[in-house]
Amino acid sequence: MTGIKDVAERAGLSVATVSRALSGKGHVSPSSRERARAAAAELGFVLSYHASSLASGRTHNVGLVVPSVHRWFFSAVIEGASAALLEAGYDLTLYNIGENPAHRHSVFSDFLLRKRVDAVIAVSLELSEAEIQQLHAMHRPIVGIGGPLPGASTIRINDAGIAMQATNHLLGLGHTKIAHITGSETYDQDFQLPGTRRSGFEKAMHDADCPVRPEWIVTADFTIEGSYAAARQLLASAPERPTAVFAASDEMAIGTILAARDFGLRIPEDLSVMGIDGHDLGTVMGLTTIDQDAKGQGALAVHTLLGAINNGLVLEPADAEHPTRLVVRTSTAVPKVGAV
Repeated sequence: MTGIKDVAERAGLSVATVSRALSGKGHVSPSSRERARAAAAELGFVLSYHASSLASGRTHNVGLVVPSVHRWFFSAVIEGASAALLEAGYDLTLYNIGENPAHRHSVFSDFLLRKRVDAVIAVSLELSEAEIQQLHAMHRPIVGIGGPLPGASTIRINDAGIAMQATNHLLGLGHTKIAHITGSETYDQDFQLPGTRRSGFEKAMHDADCPVRPEWIVTADFTIEGSYAAARQLLASAPERPTAVFAASDEMAIGTILAARDFGLRIPEDLSVMGIDGHDLGTVMGLTTIDQDAKGQGALAVHTLLGAINNGLVLEPADAEHPTRLVVRTSTAVPKVGAV
């Protein structure tokens, strides 16, 4: 029966180097990794992760916990994390807790405590101290995405800051009559994202001495369909139409563009529309946005975790702000003469 020693002899490498190359653990040069993989393929050798786990106490598996899988941001984070884990030779276990509190309790009080994962990534979930302490008691590192977590390493964007940046982009074009489509209270439960982005919008408006009109602040559910309905109501019922709309997500911005077309409004001649996210559909729609690099956030979480695991380090609590960038496309322009 072919063993790792046979692979090492065929590849002309040490057993330790072959083990690192096939397991994805530790540093191995690209040429040595290719030689080890080629020799293993020739001999039909597959590294036994079960035996490796028994010896090392590691599973080569990372748990990823998300509130939903059908929203763009969450699926993009999953895609980025999954690609990084595959590259490193790790498996991914996905826990989609949905809106059921019982599912969340089961994941954090049962599933994750079975020691079937080496680390945990929590996406847009404001974990309690008890939940974090349970994971720390198992000596499993945690990285959170979306907001600060007590005692854990986190990756987030400056939601208030980018909302101000988006609003200032519209103000800089000459718009003063700006509406805002935000999320409902339901989406304020974890990290208060809708409220944080709304506060950034309002601060930018106040700093520019522009009024925030209550009738021009509408709520939706962060979907294209939901914002389409909300934007139709905004554009149909307001005594005066805004010249620009800042939506708290790209999907809501896209819904706004579709609603504006129903009223014969041209984008951006009659209405400028701005979003936040970096959604894949943004390019097709010509949407001006703030790209938050969701895939990059997922990949960074994986690299942060594996850097600690592979080097035997304790992951110290840290709050890292992920960079964003303004992407100007065709959905924003100066307002028409006399519209300001």
